[in-house]
Amino acid sequence: MIIPKLKRSNDRKVTNRVTANGEQSATQNTFGLPSGRAYSCRGETPTCKRVCYAGRLEKMYPSVRALLLHNWLLLKDADYNTMVSLLDDMIQSFNKDCAKYPSIDKIFRIHWDGDFFSDEYTVAWAEVIYRHPTVQFWVYTRVESSAIILKNIPNLSLYYSTDVDNESIGAGLKKTYGIKLAYLEDTFEAGGIRLKVLTGKVGAMCPENKGVIPLISTLGSACGRCRLCVDNRTDIRFSISKG
Repeated sequence: MIIPKLKRSNDRKVTNRVTANGEQSATQNTFGLPSGRAYSCRGETPTCKRVCYAGRLEKMYPSVRALLLHNWLLLKDADYNTMVSLLDDMIQSFNKDCAKYPSIDKIFRIHWDGDFFSDEYTVAWAEVIYRHPTVQFWVYTRVESSAIILKNIPNLSLYYSTDVDNESIGAGLKKTYGIKLAYLEDTFEAGGIRLKVLTGKVGAMCPENKGVIPLISTLGSACGRCRLCVDNRTDIRFSISKG
């Protein structure tokens, strides 16, 4: 009997190992679910719905959509123990892949697409993250309750994805829990202005989004090289226009 398993994804921006020519991801170090309120994005805002790049990829590539739906169907109605088992098995598989290349960083991006669709699912992720202290996880979420559940886990870099539609929630999470913000605006300048109002500082500009470092190269992926988000160093801002 074949036991269904969750499927990881390759993502050139976040991968921890690149191909020899520096053009593709060589290790699947991220996980996704279908986007949108009908699926996993219960914190969806008008802004993120308008510009969602992951949602566009789902429409462009049927194979991507199929993979995400596979994960969704395994998790959406699962009980807590089943969710933990599925997630833990996936991270164990990731660890085995990393063991073949001892020099690579064990970094894992949660939700390149999608979000925490329930608090129970969020707690399941928290348990799995604690089980794997040698893996550095990072995640962006627009779900307030999930951000609170996941705060202060040592090997998780947590960001509340913030925009004009939910910035009051972001400000509260920052003030009360010190949760870092990832602010999305039309321009970097506008995002800096809003972050300064919310936090007192303008935050850092995503260097890949700004075009300072490439998405991927022989030197590694953008996130693997930058590590501002991976290591939870600062509030970050992203520009829709990349300007």
